[in-house]
Amino acid sequence: MSASELAEEEERRRKRAPWGVIALVLLTGLALIRNGSGEFDEGPPQPASAAASDTRAAEALLPAAGPAPLPYGLPDRVTIPAIQVDAPVMPVGLDADGWVDAPPPEDPNLAGWFSGAVTPGEKGTSVVVGHVDNKQGPAVFYGLGALKKGNRVEVSRQDGKTAVFEIYGIEVFAKDDFPGDRVYASKGAPELRVITCGGGFSQQNGYEGNVVAFARLVEVR
Repeated sequence: MSASELAEEEERRRKRAPWGVIALVLLTGLALIRNGSGEFDEGPPQPASAAASDTRAAEALLPAAGPAPLPYGLPDRVTIPAIQVDAPVMPVGLDADGWVDAPPPEDPNLAGWFSGAVTPGEKGTSVVVGHVDNKQGPAVFYGLGALKKGNRVEVSRQDGKTAVFEIYGIEVFAKDDFPGDRVYASKGAPELRVITCGGGFSQQNGYEGNVVAFARLVEVR
């Protein structure tokens, strides 16, 4: 393959912008996510700029004693009452190119749990992803950027337990400056990250960043 062909292939891969390999994220701090269509009149809400300092402050504090970590248990549904999310969860792994896959975009109300991380409620950081939009309009995590500190995310599991997480931060990160260690690394307690596309949008490059909600386990039902 010639140098020009290699450059074209790399450009096609960049524009496809899949979810990003977790191993690559941890090593390089990069995270790329699949672009939505952006084809609706009003863009998705974005976290306030002040949210970054709030999240940093919350991360610096040791979490109060919470529920004991749960054993392995596959997630079944994710519910976020503050933004009217109630969606089934499917496991997602790596696609043929070695990137973390996303749920099928044709179903707007579907979230994905990355099966290479812990299950929600286990000790460590679990990861739930979903589209912000598809060609028809808003999708499951369209409203993610509107979440605020104290909002709850509930993940019902196939073992009959529900892991309840409380948001302590919500931020948007540029794709080319994504803090992988900060987002994905274990904090030594059960945590959750909910991730979708965000930031500015262009037809050429899609969304410029990721919206990430940071949450800690506060209750088990």
